[in-house]
Amino acid sequence: MECFEGLPYPFGAHVRDGGVNFAVFSDHARSVELCVFDERGETRYSLHGPFAGVFHGFLQGAQCGLIYGYRAHGDYAPESGHRFNEHKLLLDPYARAIVGKHQWGGAHRGDNSVDNATIALKALVAPELAPARRLARLPDAEAVIYEVHVKGFSATNTSIPPALRGTYAGLAHADSIAHLKRLGVTSLSLLPVQYRLDEPSLVERGMSNYWGYNTLGFFSVEPRLSMTPDDPVAANEEFRRMVEVLHEHSFEVLLDVVYNHTPEGSEQGATLSFRGLDNKSWYRLERNDLARAENLTGCGNTLNVQHPRVTQFVLDSLRYWVNVMGVDGFRFDLAPVLGRTAQHYDRNAAFFVALKQDPVLSTVRLIAEPWDIGSDGYQVGNFPAGWFEWNDKYRDAVRRYWLDGATTRGELARRFTASSELFASAQRRPTASVNFISVHDGFTLMDMVSFSTKHNRANGEGNRDGRGDEPCMNFGVEGESADAAITELRARVRRAMMATLLLSQGTPMICAGDEIGNSQGGNNNPYCLDNETTWLDWDRADTSFCEFVSRVLALRRSEALLRHNQWLGELTDGCTPTVAWRAPNGCTMSHEQWQSRHERAFACVLHGASNWPHQFFIAFNPHAEASEFCLPEGSWRVVLDSSRAFVSASSGDAVSGSVFMMPSRAVVVLRA
Repeated sequence: MECFEGLPYPFGAHVRDGGVNFAVFSDHARSVELCVFDERGETRYSLHGPFAGVFHGFLQGAQCGLIYGYRAHGDYAPESGHRFNEHKLLLDPYARAIVGKHQWGGAHRGDNSVDNATIALKALVAPELAPARRLARLPDAEAVIYEVHVKGFSATNTSIPPALRGTYAGLAHADSIAHLKRLGVTSLSLLPVQYRLDEPSLVERGMSNYWGYNTLGFFSVEPRLSMTPDDPVAANEEFRRMVEVLHEHSFEVLLDVVYNHTPEGSEQGATLSFRGLDNKSWYRLERNDLARAENLTGCGNTLNVQHPRVTQFVLDSLRYWVNVMGVDGFRFDLAPVLGRTAQHYDRNAAFFVALKQDPVLSTVRLIAEPWDIGSDGYQVGNFPAGWFEWNDKYRDAVRRYWLDGATTRGELARRFTASSELFASAQRRPTASVNFISVHDGFTLMDMVSFSTKHNRANGEGNRDGRGDEPCMNFGVEGESADAAITELRARVRRAMMATLLLSQGTPMICAGDEIGNSQGGNNNPYCLDNETTWLDWDRADTSFCEFVSRVLALRRSEALLRHNQWLGELTDGCTPTVAWRAPNGCTMSHEQWQSRHERAFACVLHGASNWPHQFFIAFNPHAEASEFCLPEGSWRVVLDSSRAFVSASSGDAVSGSVFMMPSRAVVVLRA
């Protein structure tokens, strides 16, 4: 085959005109070779360029299935930020299919002349896929997010055929769909499904990065989650089919994506792709020492999204997953990295501006994990208009209110009404606050009421990993208990917390498994455990709690006042829903009552706008004793009582008189 000049776009390898066009970016390489592999070994072709930082070539006669990599020639000068080494075969950052089994070892180190080609991952020229059919975006106020791990969801579900368990196909199986529909969620947020590597330290311990937050192939499906782990092209098709099936049942598919670091690690790490192509452009380097990678992620390196070509790479990758794979949005891991300039985080950084202007990406659901580990890394409430954000202030306030009392009524009220002090500015809506009480990172809902400390020794890090101050309470016994009173108390508190979550303003997010009482044995950081610890335990599913969650969601769906997207006002104008806060005696809350950590029971009265004529009285009592509550004038019916798992989307029990006895450790909703 002969390599002609070809085109400098699009990046990656694309079949066209009787051959394959290759394009790869490097601002600082002197030359780049295309390396093709077949039964005869490796054949090298010099790419043309650089032209505007792009090396490219057209390999006439090449076709789908061709296996290739790159070698970049340039200076190995770490003190200047350059780490070129022609002895290292480099994976195409735009690879849409990756072949080989990665092996860690000294051959991947960039500071030696050992050739790593025999053990390096390689790209495979994949077929050009037709555009996916898009799902009409769900109104923001109707979204209920379900964070789920593809494998963990179905790995132990015996109602699913064995070959499908733990796969994309398993998540799309009829029994999986049936559970999700019964539950009432709308949007599946999948833990990372892009091609990942396991860190060397985990491999040494015989473990893997189960959660998947170590992406190498940003255009490639993770094959280990497919029925055909050795066939990346088939894995792509299985993923696309999963999305199609979920769309047929009106579920949104959101991807957790990791555009903040790569598995190449620190300056002492491997040369697998980006580092060897152009270390100084792809990564943020310490300003006073270009030999060192800036570590804002805790993973050794940080992608330099400030660079125009890296911004383009991230946008191209996102657009591929929307246009070709059909997904409906993204949750960005350590998202402040995307907005970092040379000095600090900027909500108007180039990446955010480019994303807002993109005709495809500006229409999908964008969710930020709004913190990284760098200085000025906590940015909750400071992402651009149109973004949603994980709200950890909500998580901790709800837990502390129901578990240990280490918060006030005022704090819970702020979080219950979507944290307006964080999100009401900059033309943002209440749904910008993604409310949650548990996610993959931390205790499950069951564990936070069953343990008083973390139990992470199975992770192999001496129980030092994971959050040490996570709000939790065991109610008398550490772990499982045979005491019926303790078991019922834990269930009661779980119902109260879940009801709080699903009735709050904002966008609710449920962690998969919480609805069936799933436990991880008190492990609050099982990122490296691909076993029964992290897989959902369907054999022990708490079906009564699942039914409770489903009914609360049905109540939310049935009442516009419980799922709207307007900020609550305090004055009735007929157009805006309003809220009034009441102490148990029916009086307006005083400043002292708002701040008290001793008396914490209270209620809110929600009044609908002119087109939502309903009125609700929502009472909270975290105390161990029942309490009398005075009701506003009128007749009322109980539609939710979390103390007895009672939920009615229609009539409900009538309340006689103007006072009712509020159960302990419960949420009660009355409708006028």
